[in-house]
Amino acid sequence: MNYRKVTAIIRGDVLEKVESVLRALDVHGISVTKVKGYGEYADFYSSDWMVSHARIEIFTDETQADSIAQAIMKSAHIGVEGDGIIAILPVEKLYRIRTQSEVTANEI
Repeated sequence: MNYRKVTAIIRGDVLEKVESVLRALDVHGISVTKVKGYGEYADFYSSDWMVSHARIEIFTDETQADSIAQAIMKSAHIGVEGDGIIAILPVEKLYRIRTQSEVTANEI
């Protein structure tokens, strides 16, 4: 089975909406962290230009990665600079620490 890691950096104020959409898609697990940075949008009023966002990381089967990315894009879209970015990356292997074994197709 081929896995993908979907990483999205989105506005914090749309996080709950995105989480709700991912639950409706039956995404089995996500990690959310608060991050700071700048890219397309920078806060020029701040001394370091940093803007607070949320980063969502999801490990999934490759067949679901694009639909997850599209769902995040649709639910996080406001239409202004700083809406965010999504990356889909290949994953060589996944291991579950609890069982110390490789994750199989029916576990993710």
